[in-house]
Amino acid sequence: MPRRKKTKSKIEVIKENSDYLRAPLAEEVGNDSSHFGKEAIQVLKFHGTYQQDDRDLREGRDRHYIFMIRGRLPGGKMTADQYLAIDDIADNYADGTLRVTTRQAFQLHGVIKQELKETLQEINNSLITTLGACGDIVRNVMATPAPDIDGRQKKVQDFADELSDILLPASKAYHEVWLNGDKVYSGKEEVEEKEPLYGHSYLPRKFKIGIALPRDNSVDIYTQDIGLVALFDDRNEIEGFNITVGGGMGMNHRKENTFPRLGDDLGYVPKEKVVEVVKAIIGIQRDHGNRKNRKQARMKYLIHKWGLDKFEEELVSRLGYELEPFRELPPFDLDLYLGWNQQSDGDWFLGLSIENGRIKNDGALQLKTALRKVVRKYNAGVRLTPNHNVILTGFDEDEKEEVEDIFHDHGVLLHDEIANVIKYSMACPALPTCGLAITESERALPDIIRELDSVLQELGLEEEKLSVRMTGCPNGCSRPYVADIGFVGRSLDKYTIFIGGNPEGTRLNKEYKDLVDRENLVDEIRPLLKHFKENRSNGETFSDFWNRVGIEETEQVPA
Repeated sequence: MPRRKKTKSKIEVIKENSDYLRAPLAEEVGNDSSHFGKEAIQVLKFHGTYQQDDRDLREGRDRHYIFMIRGRLPGGKMTADQYLAIDDIADNYADGTLRVTTRQAFQLHGVIKQELKETLQEINNSLITTLGACGDIVRNVMATPAPDIDGRQKKVQDFADELSDILLPASKAYHEVWLNGDKVYSGKEEVEEKEPLYGHSYLPRKFKIGIALPRDNSVDIYTQDIGLVALFDDRNEIEGFNITVGGGMGMNHRKENTFPRLGDDLGYVPKEKVVEVVKAIIGIQRDHGNRKNRKQARMKYLIHKWGLDKFEEELVSRLGYELEPFRELPPFDLDLYLGWNQQSDGDWFLGLSIENGRIKNDGALQLKTALRKVVRKYNAGVRLTPNHNVILTGFDEDEKEEVEDIFHDHGVLLHDEIANVIKYSMACPALPTCGLAITESERALPDIIRELDSVLQELGLEEEKLSVRMTGCPNGCSRPYVADIGFVGRSLDKYTIFIGGNPEGTRLNKEYKDLVDRENLVDEIRPLLKHFKENRSNGETFSDFWNRVGIEETEQVPA
């Protein structure tokens, strides 16, 4: 008997049968099990939570189940009260740490199932939701993280808030399951709402949107499914947006038809039409994205298969009009917004470099305590950045020295006391919590990056703006494929090295060496740095050099 042709993946069936993100999750929330079943955990993701287990504690088939919760924070913005509430929740329900993500959200790790509902209620009591942070929908909308400097940042931030709310799922499941006290969903009620944007089975895969300013590509718009660059008129009002489509980082080492991809320049649209255009693009992905193979389900693969011209034709057929030509932009740069910077209202903000985004107390480094003291004492606003740093806002001029003293008293270094290569490095969480991780990342990079810094100092290259990003698997959560140097998990304690991207996020890097042992990563990079120093043109960066001479020349570099 011939095998039945596959028409959709198992997860597509789960989404279709979920009754708009209710079943079977709602029935399992209150049971005595330490974990959810295989179908419920797929629905759980849409509610902002991932079921994980501590892989350091695995014993055979026994699992120590824990949950990661991710907040939805458009543009990474939090009030002082919200930050302090999440800080308390991390201590009371999670593992005592906060993780700043590369999508400007926070993650809590180590929550147990019996306290999951109470934890989510506490988060919502702080006026933060986890809905829209995960799942096959538009995830947290990113935006330039800086508070208002010249009258433009706040307008972009406000638009990110607006767009994020517009693109939330319509289902009331989240509120029914987590926020209505002890109400238990029976599975029999009529579902009144529909999903006018997402449909009954939502999107084929996760969908990411970032909003940038001209020159400032801290959100890495070319790695987004949709990138928006806000353009301003003479009155400093948003006039419209350049739009890019089809970016994405994930790949699979063993499948050549998976790959990282930078977005394409699509066109320009006036502000009053941008929401309509964004919805139409999402609709194309909803209707034509791959629902059979999740490894081919991101919109980047649809555009790769169709070509941009066909994608644009489909968009025009839905809109009834063409987009205007993509407007010329000045070169992008990566601004980390570290140190003291003045706001448009005369106050000051302080950007803090948070290594790998982990806010915790660790020996002499009492970062979590210091942040809490400063936020509470000065009622400071908080911004989480796409490079998993923290910006504190709203300080008077005469408070700056006091704030610095608090951080120094708690062992926290300020930006000018931290090596450049550390500031421009990122690692995903990986082991022990991420179920996709092949090998280490967050726990490995600190030693590697300091070893690399020693080499840079030895070669006199310590002032170079060199981005280094590590992941524990090829899915690319720390955006390693646009970095100067990417270390991507290949197998246990082995990595693929990529070189040649740039901090501006406008160029993909290329594979240099595969299956490199962790302890040999810096040894493999050292001769490349030495060759670069000895042969660079005036002012040329590491990646510009290797893109000019060609990665093939690495074969001629003596070890």
